[in-house]
Amino acid sequence: MHYHWNWKIFWDMTPEGTGTYLHTLLVGLMWTLATALSAWIIALVLGSILGVMRTAPQRWASAIGNAYVEIFRNVPLLVQMFLWYFVMPELLPASLGTAIKQMPPPWASFVPAVLCLGSFTAARVAEQVRAGVQALPSGQRMAGTALGLTLPQTYRYVLLPMTFRIILPPLTSEFLNIIKNSSVALTIGVVELTAAARAMQEYSFQVFEAFTAATVIYIVVNILVVFAMRWVERRVAVPGFIGPAVQAGGH
Repeated sequence: MHYHWNWKIFWDMTPEGTGTYLHTLLVGLMWTLATALSAWIIALVLGSILGVMRTAPQRWASAIGNAYVEIFRNVPLLVQMFLWYFVMPELLPASLGTAIKQMPPPWASFVPAVLCLGSFTAARVAEQVRAGVQALPSGQRMAGTALGLTLPQTYRYVLLPMTFRIILPPLTSEFLNIIKNSSVALTIGVVELTAAARAMQEYSFQVFEAFTAATVIYIVVNILVVFAMRWVERRVAVPGFIGPAVQAGGH
């Protein structure tokens, strides 16, 4: 039995009549990007705060940051996705939990997926920020103190600007990961790109065409992200401080 290739399937209408299969994949891509970008904002902000806490001289702050990273980094993403979707609404106050469960689709799945991906990736960003701060010469922190800056001001004006320049390559990798990890959201009902490809192959039985298209879309999106981040790296590189590979935009 030979597989019947049909690359024209993308222009066929779906059984629901909502558009072509190509339109279905593009809508899935839109939800993938919306999920990834929303989660990345959470991850970058929360991860930066946690990374600072892990390098702060206060032991309680360091302990909180370390505990967060160890918990979220060592629990599988799929398990966390189910916890956010099924368990978290039950742990909240009754009125708030009910409001979350009664949100109309697709928001009832989208919001937990974003919170899950954001909190999961925040642990990884926190590790990058911690490593970046600790990679800086100790004299930079001392210089901030000598200038009369408070500890928050030292981080804000001295340490973090250099840290983010150093960790741009690993942050790029984390951003690529969050785009790919968004596919896990299909398990709680988010019709992102992978879920759209699955729906296409279930309706049309053209499994290879559906997932080939999804693969190509993922590759194109990730390549665009890499080139954009390489441009950012070249723009913010500090000559003589960041290594030649980073200045050249290497990963």
